[in-house]
Amino acid sequence: MEPMPALYLSHGAPPLADDPVWPGQLAAWSAELPRPRAILMISAHWEEAPLALGATEARPLVYDFWGFPEHYYRVEYAAPGAPELADSVRKLLSGAGTPVQDFPDRGLDHGAYVPLVEMFPAADIPVLQISMPTLDPRKLMDIGRKLAPLRDVGVLIVGSGFFTHNLAALRHQGGGVPGWSAEFDAWGGEALAAADVDALLDFEHKSPAGRLAHPRTEHFAPLFVTLGASMGELGTQRSVIDGFWMGLAKRSLQFG
Repeated sequence: MEPMPALYLSHGAPPLADDPVWPGQLAAWSAELPRPRAILMISAHWEEAPLALGATEARPLVYDFWGFPEHYYRVEYAAPGAPELADSVRKLLSGAGTPVQDFPDRGLDHGAYVPLVEMFPAADIPVLQISMPTLDPRKLMDIGRKLAPLRDVGVLIVGSGFFTHNLAALRHQGGGVPGWSAEFDAWGGEALAAADVDALLDFEHKSPAGRLAHPRTEHFAPLFVTLGASMGELGTQRSVIDGFWMGLAKRSLQFG
């Protein structure tokens, strides 16, 4: 079996489903991928330490957003649970000294299900979501390295965030693409193309407008799990989706 790719995607928000372009881009991307045996999701919207495993049986979605029209709270995504994948994650992480806990009632949050609805609408692939136990890029890369063997057995590892994310600055900026968002996106694309991991790890200081693009780093952090799971293959990376949505960079990446 060829190793599965590893992905970092910008997951948007519930209104992504109404965008005239982005859902089709996600659907076309998934159509090009080998069919996964299971999907492991790391979302910007679940921070929990020690690292936590979500539900391994079907559970209601986590509608972790406020003030949206009612129909966004009626979306369903009843993907099968992935207990075998959960066991494998426990063995890989616990055996390597990373403590693991279980949250058996926690369903998928919008960072997980919003893109999955567009990419795998049949909801027939087992999905497991795990938490980020830290926002430290180096520690997240180490977790990704430990999880990398899952790719060899058909698991699609997906870090789900947003390539730029500062909603407060957007509210004060008005329409269009803010300069800080465009500058950070261009810098990030160049750093990835050059496989400059050191620059990416220190993005808050080495990038233009890094602190404006990510005043809190949780939406960039899942990238480092993906990078860790892809070490040795950084030269294969490609930006599958780029451009902007509501002023935020939707750059989404595939490794392998």
